[in-house]
Amino acid sequence: MPGVRAMPPPYAAPEVEAEAQGPASVRGRRDAAPRIRMPQTGCMISTRLAAELRDAGLVWTPVSGDAFQIAGGEFEGDVFTVSDMTVEAHHYPTGSVLGFNGTTEWALDSVALDDALWLPREEQLRELLRGAFRSLEREQLPDGGVRYRVSVDVAGSPIVHESDDATEAYGEALLALIRAAR
Repeated sequence: MPGVRAMPPPYAAPEVEAEAQGPASVRGRRDAAPRIRMPQTGCMISTRLAAELRDAGLVWTPVSGDAFQIAGGEFEGDVFTVSDMTVEAHHYPTGSVLGFNGTTEWALDSVALDDALWLPREEQLRELLRGAFRSLEREQLPDGGVRYRVSVDVAGSPIVHESDDATEAYGEALLALIRAAR
């Protein structure tokens, strides 16, 4: 049955883990701070797909509300959010950095934008598809699961990308569009 999925809120309530020290490999202080873990809710793409989009040429200009991960080390799997109060994007002639204010996010000072991986949300992916986007269909499967189909025009041909998550289907469609534009 075709339809459009209602967007869940961007994040569920954060889970807080006590952590003795932040890692030394990232610029910042090593003082104790709570570690904030944001559970995945299905409204951001997977790390794998985010990396493929970045490697294909998707450029990120951070804005408040954007989710990102920091590659490697003890941060693997942690999701951070750009916020005007806790994580701000600072743009300099030498490059952009994400500045961490206070002790909310591990008491970091900053991380280079090149070391961060953007995790676009569903609505951001849909916006990036622009005029190529044709439709989103939702199918209820007999086993109770759900399948999403995103239809786009790529180089004048209709292409459908399927996934059990609408955000992943949007991301795969955007990846195909970027690759076709090369």
